[in-house]
Amino acid sequence: MCDGQGRPVRLHLTAGQVSDFKGADVLLADLPDETEEVIGDRGYDSNRIRLSLADRNITACIPPKKNRKSKLPYDWHLCKKRHLIENMFAKLKD
Repeated sequence: MCDGQGRPVRLHLTAGQVSDFKGADVLLADLPDETEEVIGDRGYDSNRIRLSLADRNITACIPPKKNRKSKLPYDWHLCKKRHLIENMFAKLKD
């Protein structure tokens, strides 16, 4: 997890074969109170994550999985900020 500037905030390692959203519960439980939105990729598209964020009045900007029957809306322009987390991982790998 990174902040709006692309700086690492939290890290939770899981096994390589574990689905992304299974480790998300640990990270999302510790979100700061002032969090307004969470941006994630399709791997985090689950009803449980979306409901958990909605209960806390946090906007979920997560594109729907390709196999989702009802495509949920998301802010495409906001979702482009996902590059911040991708850049953070690239720096950590270096």
